[in-house]
This record gives sequence, C-alpha cells and structure tokens, in this order.
Amino acid sequence: MAQSSQTTHFGERTVALEDKQGLVNAVFHGVADRYDLMNDLMSGGIHRVWKDAMVADLAPPKSGSRPYRVLDMAGGTGDIAERIINASVGYAEVVVSDINSDMLRVGAERAKSWRYPAQASFVEANAEELPFANNSFDAYTIAFGIRNVPRIQQALSEAHRVLKRGGRIMVLEFSQVDVPGLDSFYKAFSDQVIPPMGKLVTGDAQPYQYLVESIRKFPTPEAFTGMLATAGFKRAKHTAFSGNIAALFSGWKI
Repeated sequence: MAQSSQTTHFGERTVALEDKQGLVNAVFHGVADRYDLMNDLMSGGIHRVWKDAMVADLAPPKSGSRPYRVLDMAGGTGDIAERIINASVGYAEVVVSDINSDMLRVGAERAKSWRYPAQASFVEANAEELPFANNSFDAYTIAFGIRNVPRIQQALSEAHRVLKRGGRIMVLEFSQVDVPGLDSFYKAFSDQVIPPMGKLVTGDAQPYQYLVESIRKFPTPEAFTGMLATAGFKRAKHTAFSGNIAALFSGWKI
C-alpha cells in the first residue's frame, strides 16, 4: 500500500505522517523505566509543582451522586492519575491511557502501592482514535504528551467527543520561554545538558534530543489555544508557568 504524501515533524526531522507514531513509541519504550527520574533531573523537580497546580485547578470533587470519571491520556506512569485520585480522597475514577505499553506497565505496577489503587485502570489506546463512548468522562487531562501526537487537532476532537457536557480538558505542556536571559539559559541547558544527562541515566541520548526538539516544534500558546477552540472547546485559555517554560491550557465542553 502506498504511503500518503502528508508529512510532519519528528523533532527536527521531517517524516511521513504515518511514521511518526512508531518513532515516538520507540522513544518511550526505551525510557519508560526511568522516565519520571529524568523528569526530576531535567526540571530540577519543578515539573511536580506544575502537575500539582494542574490538579489543583481541576479541583476534582470529593463526593457526589455519581462517579467522577477522568481520562488521563498519555499518562502511562500514573503520576497525574495518582494526584487526581488523592485530591478527590479516592472519589475520582481515573482511566490512565497511553499508546505505549511499557509506560502503562510502569504505571500499573506503581499503582499497586497507591493509597487508592482500585480507583485507577490502565488502557492502551491511541489519542487520535479513543475506544471510549461519547460523553463518558467528566475531565480529560494530558501532561507533556500532546506534542507527541502526530495529529494533534484530531486528538483534541476526540477529547471533545468523549467528554460529557460540562466536562473540562486540561493540557500541561512545555512552551516557549519569553523571559529575557532565561530564554538563552534554557536553550543552552536543553541543548548541552539534557541529551548527555539522558545518556547517563538511560543509556541513550537520542530520545532526549528528540524531546528537546519536539518542544521547539510545538505551537505557540496562542496557536494551541486556538486549536482547542477549533475542536469545540469554549472559554479556552492558558496560564504560563515559570517564565513560560510550561503552560497549562484548559477549555470546557458546553
């Protein structure tokens, strides 16, 4: 079967659209067991503060007349799901979904030691074609995963489809530093420190070279907020964190 003529980026490389997912999968299969450790090292632990802020903004309820269901997409290792469940004192039910089986393996193993392990389930799925019914979740979260999706707009449309009316999407993603001085330091750190650190910790620098490059290819905050609106989300907005190193995007299905 002939390949399509559509292309996209894989870091700085231009690749066939249908090839990107396999390349991304290979990156995360290789780093799954040390993914969270590398996040701590790369960010100095501040990614935990950003994730805590995301869950605080979501403010999952602690009780109600029906289950509060969350789809945490690209959430393989479960760190967002655990935060949501704990914040709801075990009320929220979180489906952790990821296209990468190794990431899910790590998350499912860790969940055994959580305070509320029964509130999480782990499902292998593609963000562009979710195996869930329309209007089946109260919230959709994705942290540092949307930029790895080949067809981002399609994934956002799928998020809108599976959310109930009144449901909320929350996207935490790296952004484009806009503080003079910090921008040049951040670029130098990204180029000169992160890939060698990745090689030291995981044995391979290439996945972290890709991650650095993929951040730079991600749409601007204004453009991504527009993509949320195109997918049907209302009151789409973004909040910058740490000089816009990261940004939290949100919108509502109304």
